[in-house]
Amino acid sequence: MTDLSEAWTAPPSAPPSEADRAAVTAAVLDYFEGWFDGDAERMRRALHPDLAKRSFGQDAGRTPTLATDTADEMVEATGAGYGRARAGDRRLDIRIDDISAGIASVSVDCWSYVEYLHLVSTPDGWKIVNALWRFADGHGPRR
Repeated sequence: MTDLSEAWTAPPSAPPSEADRAAVTAAVLDYFEGWFDGDAERMRRALHPDLAKRSFGQDAGRTPTLATDTADEMVEATGAGYGRARAGDRRLDIRIDDISAGIASVSVDCWSYVEYLHLVSTPDGWKIVNALWRFADGHGPRR
């Protein structure tokens, strides 16, 4: 565990600006639209290098599993076009749940996925650092 005795203390946070909201939304759009379009550069732009993307589901034997993907795996899968098969209805319901002193929490629903994202503000812009997802109702692995 990290020793937090010398941790940085955040100053009181100001309300999120419209610029922060727009930048968080842009990162989320890069993530989803990049996935659906097979645009690896947009995906790379959206992700923090230390991304932990997890899904809770079942394997083929219906045993509960927790699968994890890294930023590199997501960029590679995007470039290979894996998301194109899930593009369908491109409407996204993006809800910024909170932005506070350089971190943000966002919920996204679309026709094929439900995702909860955590973002962090970096010198290179807002980046997705954590993602927890599941298939939307009626969707799932195609065999």
